[in-house]
Amino acid sequence: ILKISTFQPREVYYSKGQVNPVTGEKQRVDLSVKDEILMGLQSAPSMGPKSRDRDAQNMVEIIGGRLANTLEQRLADQGIQNPYPFEFHLLADRQTVNAFALPGGQVFMTEALFRQLSNEGEIAGVLGHEIGHVLERHGSQRMAKGNLIQGIAGAAGVAGGDVNSQRAAAWVGNIVNMKYGREDELESDGWGVELMVWAGYDPKHLLTVMDVLEKSSGAGGPPEFLSTHPKPANRREYILQIIQQKFPEGLPPGLR
Repeated sequence: ILKISTFQPREVYYSKGQVNPVTGEKQRVDLSVKDEILMGLQSAPSMGPKSRDRDAQNMVEIIGGRLANTLEQRLADQGIQNPYPFEFHLLADRQTVNAFALPGGQVFMTEALFRQLSNEGEIAGVLGHEIGHVLERHGSQRMAKGNLIQGIAGAAGVAGGDVNSQRAAAWVGNIVNMKYGREDELESDGWGVELMVWAGYDPKHLLTVMDVLEKSSGAGGPPEFLSTHPKPANRREYILQIIQQKFPEGLPPGLR
């Protein structure tokens, strides 16, 4: 049984609006925070097999957990509750240099990228950036905008399932290829820099991550990360600007 909505795609898109529980900004998004979390949890197993390197997986979980715990504390100081139960995964893929996050707090890094990072600070930089995408709800925004662009907001559902869940499943299948705009990247880099400093990491490690990505682009083609994020040369400039903007008096001492 196919139900047809009377709304047109553009009307649907512009009628959407929720307040981001972390930033307080109103955004056009498809999903509630609860739906984002459920979608991420349900979709995480389909992102690929986990790494069998327990030491490496533990390192990703520990560093990611340190960033998430620091975030919780900082938000709590402002009277804000972090709604996202972040989880950090190392995928067994040794071919694709990539990192990405699903809406709702599931964060992934491939072994191919992990094995090219030389210290905890670089790992923290990658994970902090992906945390930023979750907090800013970039994935959900792209889902909402995609409904407008692709013109698929006309059908409301079929027997045995809801079209929104079907759309969500389709988007999750493509989310690792989702290309974010410059503003999204700046917002995520801003979170990455702040989270790193709050957790005791030098945010300049993000600059060496850019070196890793640039080097990877010359060996067998560009890493997947570069197809969905700005080029390293541009990212370096963004990161240096953000460090200066966030910490105009200089970085605190004792960062590792």
